[in-house]
Amino acid sequence: MTATGEAKFGKGCHLHLIDGSAFIFRAYHALPPLTRKSDGLPIGAVAGFCNMLHRYVEANTGPDAPTHVAVIFDYSGKSFRNDLYDQYKANRPPAPEDLVPQFPLTRDATRAFNIACKEIEGFEADDIIATLACQAREAGGRCTIISSDKDLMQLVGDGVEMLDAMKNKRIDRDGVIGKFGVGPERVVDVQALAGDSVDNVPGAPGIGIKTAALLINEFGDLETLLDRAAEIKQPKRRQTLIENREQIELSKTLVQLDCEMELDFTLESLEVRDPVGEELMQFLAEMEFRTLAKRMADQLGVEAPVIAEAPKSESAADAPVALPFDVEKYRHVRTAFELESWIAKAHKRGWIAVDTETTGLNEMQVDLVGISLCVEAGEACYVPLDHKKGDADDLFGSDERAEGQMDLNEAVAMLKPLLEDPAVLKIFQNAKYDCKIFKRYGVSVAPIDDTMLMSYAMNAGIHNHGMDTLSETYLSHKPISIKSLLGSGKSAITFDKVPLDEAVKYAAEDADITLRLWQLFKPQLHQKKVTTVYETLERPLVPVLSEMEMHGVLVDRDTLSRMSNAFAQKMAQYEAELHELAGKPFNVQSPAQVGQILFEDMALEGGKKTKSGQWSTPADALEDLAVEHEFPRLVLDYRQLQKLKSTYTDSLQGHIDPDSGRVHTSYLQTGANTGRLASTDPNLQNIPVRTEEGRRIREAFVAAPGNKLVSLDYSQIELRILAHIADIDALKQAFRDGLDIHAMTASEMFDVPLEEMTPDVRRKAKAINFGVIYGISAFGLARNLHIPRGDAQAFITRYFERFPGIRKYMDDTKAFAKENLFVQTLFGRKIHMPQINAKGPHAGFAQRAAINAPIQGTAADIIRRAMIRMPDAISHLDGKMLLQVHDELIFEVPEGQVDETIAVAREVMQGAADPAVKLDVPLIVDAGVGDNWADAH
Repeated sequence: MTATGEAKFGKGCHLHLIDGSAFIFRAYHALPPLTRKSDGLPIGAVAGFCNMLHRYVEANTGPDAPTHVAVIFDYSGKSFRNDLYDQYKANRPPAPEDLVPQFPLTRDATRAFNIACKEIEGFEADDIIATLACQAREAGGRCTIISSDKDLMQLVGDGVEMLDAMKNKRIDRDGVIGKFGVGPERVVDVQALAGDSVDNVPGAPGIGIKTAALLINEFGDLETLLDRAAEIKQPKRRQTLIENREQIELSKTLVQLDCEMELDFTLESLEVRDPVGEELMQFLAEMEFRTLAKRMADQLGVEAPVIAEAPKSESAADAPVALPFDVEKYRHVRTAFELESWIAKAHKRGWIAVDTETTGLNEMQVDLVGISLCVEAGEACYVPLDHKKGDADDLFGSDERAEGQMDLNEAVAMLKPLLEDPAVLKIFQNAKYDCKIFKRYGVSVAPIDDTMLMSYAMNAGIHNHGMDTLSETYLSHKPISIKSLLGSGKSAITFDKVPLDEAVKYAAEDADITLRLWQLFKPQLHQKKVTTVYETLERPLVPVLSEMEMHGVLVDRDTLSRMSNAFAQKMAQYEAELHELAGKPFNVQSPAQVGQILFEDMALEGGKKTKSGQWSTPADALEDLAVEHEFPRLVLDYRQLQKLKSTYTDSLQGHIDPDSGRVHTSYLQTGANTGRLASTDPNLQNIPVRTEEGRRIREAFVAAPGNKLVSLDYSQIELRILAHIADIDALKQAFRDGLDIHAMTASEMFDVPLEEMTPDVRRKAKAINFGVIYGISAFGLARNLHIPRGDAQAFITRYFERFPGIRKYMDDTKAFAKENLFVQTLFGRKIHMPQINAKGPHAGFAQRAAINAPIQGTAADIIRRAMIRMPDAISHLDGKMLLQVHDELIFEVPEGQVDETIAVAREVMQGAADPAVKLDVPLIVDAGVGDNWADAH
């Protein structure tokens, strides 16, 4: 690319707009984790991003090269759409921890390549792109948007096109019609109806892209459709459109891009310019990108900087030379004779990698479709058991059984002795899932190894531990994508409809990858000194969690239904009160309308507007206003009930298993870097307990007739661990003496005798106790206690003066993390902190995480140890361990065995740290009993 010279943008000009976020995430997932050699800063995404910019520059030369170009980024934080709808993008997970410090570096990279880099607070990159594309079109020029984002397709046409750079595919008007069934000018109408689960745009319930396109093509546009909705013949569709009109109109506002933003730069300022050699070399040297620096130096005719040897990923350094993957060589096992030969190989070898294919992800409901096996790298097979007829042109197939398969019962019966043989190790990737599947078919798999958990024990905090990531990172092999076989969205099929020849390649490859990862990881556990973590905290927990999940917890649907109705009635009451306070009806769910009433009609102070001119009404702003006015307090109460209803009392009913009548949550061992378990599908660990309504939800979790629910909960375990790790004599003695630790802290800090302690003073001490563990700031503490920031800072300063050991612990832990790029629990679990030496706004977060991780991780390790020991300890009793919620275990126990179960379980939990760690403070476990979880807790 070459600079064209200053000139007004107009006819003959060609603007390229690069979707910066798409480049970043593509770069992040395309490369293995890389860290800068000098300080451990994560740079994998930056490296990939720079390579993509370099390829872009190289590819865009010649007569059709752009005259103007910019990389457009999303500004971190909320956009004006969040003020219109506070649930916008609420379901999106946070960015990976090692990616966060790389975001600002990608901006630096863009500027180093001398390409315009633009982002605007309060607006998304799509809005900036839309405004620039429209400006280019109006000026008579052309615009190419380099992105595959479907939301940008509404801009295509009249000189604006899109380019999917990953597929080198141009998207014009015909491409948009192929995607949405309508032209670009009606894309927003279709999106408004269909909604968007990724961005959490509600749309019209039950209407997808195809139906939306049919309706828009029939009525012409969304407004006409909604005005004439009564004419629609299908009753359900007609009712949906009439009842959800306001929601649909809101959805259109959310998906409609803003083409009229006020920009603080011009099209002319985006003129193409060649990189400045000195500036680019300086950046590449700082990043330690030796190869790219040499290549760019040769192209620009400048001297390459001297850079130390480029950092290599751990995978590249450790990975052994392996056979190439050849999916064409995988075997299709059709007969018992063929399967017997694989079983014999496994007995002879002493191990076998195993994987199952099923019709879905719900282990309690799915059907087993096939089993893949691997004994040697490169030699794997698939045993199909229940595939349906079909071919490559008819993926939906039929219900008729396909040829070339074994009988399911026969295959399982043949494999059962092998899978239960204590002399043969069974190797899995995510063993818990497969073991639960086999258990439903009468097979108790043991012993096991799990490559996912091995990776987690070694690399928590560096990357995720899914098979695709591990294969690409450690084997340099990209596996066959499941999406390429099943499709996505409403047209997706289940694995039993996949043609057998394709299923063999995919399934056998999974087993092959699993075995190769195991061969790589097994010796590394010892080399990295985490064998004990894997063998005592990870592997033995798998059968314990499997048993808990399969048993499930009984949930009373009627109780949930009554709560939903009660919440709905209470919300209606709040709505009426809010309308009365406002003096007019309005949409309580509309942040914009709430803001108008607060800051215009009621003229309350402190209101802030977004770039779009809408009032901002986030929860923290309403909390501040609620101190002086009832209206914002009622809005908060309404929103809280709305969340409880949608997230719990309504949603949980759909998770009740139709066969067992129980909810079967799934625990993810690798869900948190600290070792904490994560509960999913549904998440039972986040049911709120601070409000009366939240606590009532636990009433729906009940004991079976003749049983009680028993809750055993560690008392202040993280404070006890802090007292031990930081060696704080005053806290340790208080715990040994059984004192009220919050009252004792209050007495120490505020010079108040224990006998004169007030609840308010104790509450402040409790907030400080827990806040300090999490590195709370004066601003955060001030908000929690509703006190001036100066007073909050004084409390924190006094706290560290009274307990100097805590400050020393914090300083020592940060120093250790910065030097070693990880911290450890008392049991040897390593929590990697690759971002600990990052600069900028994220540095504080990384340091707080490093301080908290040894404490929270040690607490997580202790309850894991208790859970692992629990089945044997209570084996003579009839009770079952049902749930784990951070520091709490919940059991279902026959009424006549409650006291004995509590005594045994309490002894296990209180002694869980022994003998590996001798704590200086006692662990105390509180117990509760009830007919439901609320009563027991």
